[in-house]
Amino acid sequence: MTFIKTTEQASKYEHLEEMSVHELLININQEDKTVPTAVEKSLPQIEALIEQVVTKLKLGGRLFYIGAGTSGRLGVVDASECPPTFGVPFDLVNGIIAGGDSAIRRAVENAEDNDKQAWLDLKAYHITDADIVIGIAASGTTPYVISGLEACHQNNIVTGCITCNAGSPLALTAQFPIEVVVGPEFITGSSRMKAGTAQKLVLNMISTAAMIQLGKVRGNKMVDMKLSNTKLVDRGVKMIMEEIPVSYDQASELLQKHGSVRKAVDNYKV
Repeated sequence: MTFIKTTEQASKYEHLEEMSVHELLININQEDKTVPTAVEKSLPQIEALIEQVVTKLKLGGRLFYIGAGTSGRLGVVDASECPPTFGVPFDLVNGIIAGGDSAIRRAVENAEDNDKQAWLDLKAYHITDADIVIGIAASGTTPYVISGLEACHQNNIVTGCITCNAGSPLALTAQFPIEVVVGPEFITGSSRMKAGTAQKLVLNMISTAAMIQLGKVRGNKMVDMKLSNTKLVDRGVKMIMEEIPVSYDQASELLQKHGSVRKAVDNYKV
């Protein structure tokens, strides 16, 4: 099958500069509506990869995202949200971006074309076959990501990927590929738009489902969240009040004493 980058195909909209703000918003929104449907078609692939992630994490392994540009930034964002949301160690889910942390804010020239650096970046974390690596690349052709997964295979490390083109080199490389085909972008080739949205939705699914499977959610509550600001402390207090018969002040005292919603509820004695 011939590989075609649908993410690089011409937008079906012409003369964008002649559109009013209203027209731009209507058309962008119209395109955005197609993304969840594309994700839905990939649910079997997403499920297969999440099962692998859960297995590795339950056995003490770690999850790594590697990517370049927008894809790399999305991986870093998802990884960075796991400790405060689910109370897990900061090294359980790791986001690695081509060009290093400085590339989160500013593009690093030619970083995505380096076909040796990804494995060096992974080795800095002392990666082993207990871990799992997910490569993220909308195009499915990023050398940094593909070479990283190839090196993982040479070291018996399980791999997955998230891409937005069918039959891409990256999808053919990953053991558990996820292909969310969103089609041409509103601005031709601007894969930070629909492709980026699709990647974010999939990343939400991966980390959220994995953390629930690890027992980091009770009912529908983030009982292990880090109490890092006033809003989260207030949320934690109210969560405790929903679980046990105490006043706001009593719940606040319990939360302060035990440091987490889970411990406050579990250690409550009538």
